Amino acid sequence: MKLKFTKMHGLGNDFVVFDAINQSVQLNPDQLRLIADRHFGIGCDQILMVERALSNADFRYRIFNAGGGEVEQCGNGARCFVRYVHDHDLTHKNVIRIETLSGIITPKLESNGEITVNMGIPIFEPAEIPFIADKVALCYSLDINGDPTEISVISMGNPHAVRIVEDINLAPVLTEGALIESHPRFPNRVNVGYMQVIDRNHIKLRVYERGTGETLACGTGACAAVVVGIRQNLLASNVKVSTRGGELAIRWEGDCQPVWMTGPAETVFEGEINL
Repeated sequence: MKLKFTKMHGLGNDFVVFDAINQSVQLNPDQLRLIADRHFGIGCDQILMVERALSNADFRYRIFNAGGGEVEQCGNGARCFVRYVHDHDLTHKNVIRIETLSGIITPKLESNGEITVNMGIPIFEPAEIPFIADKVALCYSLDINGDPTEISVISMGNPHAVRIVEDINLAPVLTEGALIESHPRFPNRVNVGYMQVIDRNHIKLRVYERGTGETLACGTGACAAVVVGIRQNLLASNVKVSTRGGELAIRWEGDCQPVWMTGPAETVFEGEINL
């Protein structure tokens, strides 16, 4: 089975994109893991599928992590999705409606080439994240190998735990992040963000992504971190998020309002893989 693909990235968070409208794409978990493998496959953090919408949206957007599992949402992937459907003449709309597992999103292609995505309204109710807790709180204490660790927990269509740290370079992303990702209080596992507040309009962020490990950038992770910072009165409503792959602009006006994310998306190369 030969499949055409496009390799893309959003701030170094990289994707393999398949057009499942103009070719038949049926991939099992083993094939997904092979595609994502950086030594034996194409190599990527996640695999994106462009499909026909099932409702009145313009497209359906499916996301698979490097481990072969399907996930609900991906902000950097959403921007790449918009760039892809424009570059491949699948639409000429600047604002498009896209189905995801977590609901409809409405990205917009800006005149400068960047993409703005309405990432939806943050979810704080533990049962809806999901996270095992008795009630909603700004912070929770999580037991990590017998040590209490303070986290904030929200959903941006996918689950996020956020830790505030003094120095992002010293944050235990690979060690503690892996333990939090698979902690039993997160039934569906969780993405883990480490945030350093520079000032009220600027943070630095590293994210250990569920099923992938640390990535150079995470769009939903940036949204989650900014929301956490605003709720704790550490940040203003417009925040620059510096990741290892580049910068995102995040805006949130408060409870019951959606989070807006703006950033770039780039095509790296196109090719064909024989599975």
